[in-house]
Amino acid sequence: MSTLTQVGEIVLMNLRSIPQRAGASTVIVVGIAGVVAVLVAMLSMSAGLERTLSATGSMDRAVVLRGGSNGELSSFLDRASSTLIEQDPSIARNGDGLPIASRELIVITEVPRKGQQNGTNVTLRGVEPMGFTLRSELRVIQGRRPRPGIRELIVGHSAQKQFDGLDIGARLQFRGSDWYIVGVFSTNGDAHESELWADAEAVQSAFQRTGYSSVLAQLTSRDAFDAMRARLSADPTLTVDVEREQDYFSKQSRTLTSLITWLAGIITVIMGFGALFGALNTMYSAVSSRTAEIGTLRALGFGALPVVASVMAEALILAGAGGLLGAVLAYALFNGYSVSTLGSNFTQVAFDFAVTPALVLLGLASALFIGFLGGLLPALRAARLPVTEALRGA
Repeated sequence: MSTLTQVGEIVLMNLRSIPQRAGASTVIVVGIAGVVAVLVAMLSMSAGLERTLSATGSMDRAVVLRGGSNGELSSFLDRASSTLIEQDPSIARNGDGLPIASRELIVITEVPRKGQQNGTNVTLRGVEPMGFTLRSELRVIQGRRPRPGIRELIVGHSAQKQFDGLDIGARLQFRGSDWYIVGVFSTNGDAHESELWADAEAVQSAFQRTGYSSVLAQLTSRDAFDAMRARLSADPTLTVDVEREQDYFSKQSRTLTSLITWLAGIITVIMGFGALFGALNTMYSAVSSRTAEIGTLRALGFGALPVVASVMAEALILAGAGGLLGAVLAYALFNGYSVSTLGSNFTQVAFDFAVTPALVLLGLASALFIGFLGGLLPALRAARLPVTEALRGA
């Protein structure tokens, strides 16, 4: 009988006996399922946040901030500077010859989460009328836009789902003045959907601001960006940073996603050790209960390799089952689950968990790795058992 045939025969024999060790086998499956579920769930949070922020904006739009600013919240551009920025020849013009650009102001407001009383930080973005026009992805799905100079709000669809009191007709109080919600907008699930928008001049008046946080501009073409950045950076009257809009928002997720990934790694390693020891214990027990069987097979001429293969096959199949179970649980419980977290502007960003195929494959690979380590030593022990000791059931 060839070695390959021996491997097939002994592996099938071993797998058929798994139901007889159902209790011990369940320990491996459940332990590894827990590891994979936690790993995939945590990384799906990171993937969802990164997807939301990286989907924000366009590569043919530019964001101009004060030089050295970490984000819009810490940026300040006075009126003269923002007007000068809008004159750059790389900015597209509409039919009236006006620059397709929006001077925008970011302030922090407080709105309670659903079911809570205490307020949480939410971004209030003051935009000029052109800010609605140049964002082609923006759709008003309920109500209407706020009118210029009036203290009216239009709220993002994600913000409306996460926070309380954001229905059309509701009244919010900011800085002692009343603001009325007149509409709901969607931007295809990007970071702007976590914000409240109002007319820029109304926000300046209510919050006593004289300038802006940023200028968002539509480029004449994608290739016009480098020339625009070079001109504005070289202008001695300006101190600004210029970035493509999509690049700017993608950078906002890096710190948080790196932290989540790091924490997921630590938790997975800790839980993985527990699952590994469980697999080792279970597989050693399986080998001990089969010593007489292994000895008989060896006496009949089966080699050490088929014995190793049978133990490893059992460990990997149980680990694969645990990994698949964990991935299914993570997908069922967390994929599309809506949450919000603190973003780079110290305000809430609403996003959905994203259990991607890549994360499922990572979870399965982690499960098989744990199964491989958990089965390797017991498999080697089984192969090294002297035939005489094994036949005595030692």
